[in-house]
Amino acid sequence: MIEVKNLVKKYGDHVAVNDLSFNIEKGKIYGFLGPNGAGKSTTMNIITGYLAPTSGEVVVNGHNIYDEPEAAKKCIGYLPEIPPVYLEMTPKEYLEFSADLKGIKRSERQKMIDEVVELAGIKDVYNRLIKNLSKGYRQRVGVAQAIIGYPEIIILDEPTVGLDPKQIMEMRDLIRGLAKKHTVILSTHIMQEVSALCDEVLIIAHGELIAKDTPDNLSKHVSGSNTLELMVKAPDYKVKAILSKVSDVSKFEVVDSEEDGITKVFVSSSADKDVRENVFYAFATAKCPIVSMQYSSLSLEDVFIKVTEGKQTDRRKRKEAK
Repeated sequence: MIEVKNLVKKYGDHVAVNDLSFNIEKGKIYGFLGPNGAGKSTTMNIITGYLAPTSGEVVVNGHNIYDEPEAAKKCIGYLPEIPPVYLEMTPKEYLEFSADLKGIKRSERQKMIDEVVELAGIKDVYNRLIKNLSKGYRQRVGVAQAIIGYPEIIILDEPTVGLDPKQIMEMRDLIRGLAKKHTVILSTHIMQEVSALCDEVLIIAHGELIAKDTPDNLSKHVSGSNTLELMVKAPDYKVKAILSKVSDVSKFEVVDSEEDGITKVFVSSSADKDVRENVFYAFATAKCPIVSMQYSSLSLEDVFIKVTEGKQTDRRKRKEAK
């Protein structure tokens, strides 16, 4: 759906995007993460055609964004971090203006506007001046203009920044609704948002892609292992004896449990091994009930810190080597 190939963007001697390549597939929500100054907004502006790259290319549904800009841009709806709304207009006037800019046929225009107004949840403020709306409603109006024309790809840059908790929850529900019919790329600093919404995560630092995977897989790959947290109704010596014979268990650690007669233990295996079934049958055979079993993994915040700090260390070593 989107192919980003060897993208480079320089501002003088500063490299904002450095040989960036990745693919976006249809029907998913992608989280675009990175520290401040990582190149996220620059990359989004290049994908949407707002900025020209120094080198590299972006292909949207088979259309190069610079060779066929009109065809490529028809596939994309974009909400920048600051919604491009006109404060002296009402949402009604603004959406009619947006539909006109996007070349929506007059015979289809009102039906489409009615549908996006309903989807974005702005019916109650449809005829109020945008300057009198809350930030949350302005964001919704921005989303409504992004989906006018029903583009296949929706790009949202920090859509919940500055919103209160209730507005954030409403915006997340709106994004989930969009994902039913659109591919969504979401830039945010809120890790909980990514965990709650995104099918895949792209993490960039210093303009380079350093990780791309599902949130769960990123946690496994960064930690280098799967870790099971078990609560077993058995003494610790028996738990150790059983686990020592289970295949694919690389190590285990027994810790204090607050419940009498219950042993708490963390069981590790390599990242590509799922030992839950082996562990279950081992304890069942020994007639030691497992009270609970769940994966214990790095949070997305931990993953983000580890991979971005690792990138920073690699850059420092390369500079020192020079």
